[in-house]
Amino acid sequence: MTAPYKAPLRDMEFLFFELFDGAAISELEGYEDAEPETVKAILEEAAKFAENVYLPLNQSGDAQGCRLENGVVTVPDGFKEAYAQFREAGWNSVTEDPEYGGMGLPYSVSIMISEMWASSNQSLAMYAGLTHGAAKAVSARGTDEQKALYLPKFADGSWSGTMCLTEAQCGTDLGLIQTKAAKNDNGSYSITGTKIFISAGDHEMTDNVIHLVLARLDDAPAGIKGITMFVVPKYRINDDGSIGERNGVSTGAIEHKMGINGNATCVINLDEAEGYMVGTENKGMQAMFVMMNSARLGTGLQGIAAGEQSYQGAVAYAKDRIQMRSLTGPKSPVQKADPIIVHADVRRMLLTMRAYTEGTRALTYWIAQELDHHSKNPDAERREEADDLASLLTPVIKAFNTDVGFESTNHGVQIFGGHGYISEHGMEQFVRDARIAQLYEGTNGIQALDLVGRKMHMHGGRLMKRFFDPLRSYLETESQNVEMSEFITPLSTAFKHLEQATGWIASNAPKNPDHLGGASVDYLRIFGLVSVGYMWARMAKLSMANQDSEDFYRAKIKTARFYMQKLLPQTESLLTSLQAGSDSLMDYDEAYF
Repeated sequence: MTAPYKAPLRDMEFLFFELFDGAAISELEGYEDAEPETVKAILEEAAKFAENVYLPLNQSGDAQGCRLENGVVTVPDGFKEAYAQFREAGWNSVTEDPEYGGMGLPYSVSIMISEMWASSNQSLAMYAGLTHGAAKAVSARGTDEQKALYLPKFADGSWSGTMCLTEAQCGTDLGLIQTKAAKNDNGSYSITGTKIFISAGDHEMTDNVIHLVLARLDDAPAGIKGITMFVVPKYRINDDGSIGERNGVSTGAIEHKMGINGNATCVINLDEAEGYMVGTENKGMQAMFVMMNSARLGTGLQGIAAGEQSYQGAVAYAKDRIQMRSLTGPKSPVQKADPIIVHADVRRMLLTMRAYTEGTRALTYWIAQELDHHSKNPDAERREEADDLASLLTPVIKAFNTDVGFESTNHGVQIFGGHGYISEHGMEQFVRDARIAQLYEGTNGIQALDLVGRKMHMHGGRLMKRFFDPLRSYLETESQNVEMSEFITPLSTAFKHLEQATGWIASNAPKNPDHLGGASVDYLRIFGLVSVGYMWARMAKLSMANQDSEDFYRAKIKTARFYMQKLLPQTESLLTSLQAGSDSLMDYDEAYF
């Protein structure tokens, strides 16, 4: 039984066109084709593809998984055919550069499409997602020859890409990388080492798999400053661009893992594999961060997708499953019991899922449009503002979205009761699939450290001002609006908590750096709650102006009310925890563990 999923097109269009001025994106040079009717038509076609091609393979792909036999990786039944349809429809090329065969559509359009792919089949969606990240890195740091060779193949989907960072002894601490690169006389490099946890690392769905590999030259400086990026194809590429003999790249194993079983997560062995430098010597992290920042926003999107698919499954079940009577009397007297949606606790879970999913979607779509301005806006100050906001909120989106997305999948299982624990209904798969998003592309704890240790202080606090000042101004203006008081008052309180938390870290971390580490996760959670609260206040105001026209707007207002009353108050207890400092953590003798 496949859990239901219908793409939330109405909500997507509400955010893109009404809350954020998506029509203005088409006025930016290079994005002229993204006019409203075109965007709506693309979204409708993507929804059909997600619902009819990707979704039916989600549960079967999880059950079957990937196989490695005689050095060949086989994906689940139907995946190769679905990917071929994906390619034929041109979905690989949505945001790729038109110079290399792409459509050149805005990132803010692609992120809506990508949400549908992830909601309907996260494992299958990741193959194209990794390719897009590889294309961004080559586009940003590659030579003209590398761009001409790889980007058209990425855009038409005939070649796929990966990120090869992690090794057995290093995950986040990439300065510990041991993979070696030795320069050859012909300008290429021989790459030797082993990479683990490589998503979409090997398969037969494309003609070639292009690995972007972090490695260390013989004379490289120690640590992170000695890392260089190389492009290493699975099959060598002949001078005329055709596929040549097998490179020194092999799959040592497929990881046996908790979720995303339809995606081939591989151990990749590099045995004097031929590779070519991307970017400059010992500057590989700069190139890799082009991929990672894109991947972190994409991972945040997976949190939204997890919440959406689990919410839809839980709502359908809650309306159908009958158990007990409502505490205020029978609501379905002709039946032996009432549907469980009448019970307050079930509604609490459903509304929590909905409020987090729709709120994080708004936050993510906002930053997606900011990135479009960073890319194409002719005003340098506007580009800087957009970049600042995106840099500040990327760790928040990655961590907060995936935390609450995972919470939502657990609520989905809980609503199903014992049936949620049974594989047949598909709800437990959402929990397993969602859990990885809190781990890869930098664990959520690392995102919290990035926020408080780097982003908070960058450019003398300029990034923080980009968010704090407009929010403060918004609250001051809307405080005069009586109709908005039920939304503005709790948001103002939560924002004060965020300001207090920021001040406490600024005052105490210099005295004891462990205070920064001890406060970081609480701080990111506060930041996420306030950011999403800001989105809900804006959505509520817009919806109040339209509430007489459609149930959609009335539901928005009520969901915003629930968020402000039931979820946003977490900031108070989080502030108390944060201000307790790190002593109770760090004074605990290791022998006691």
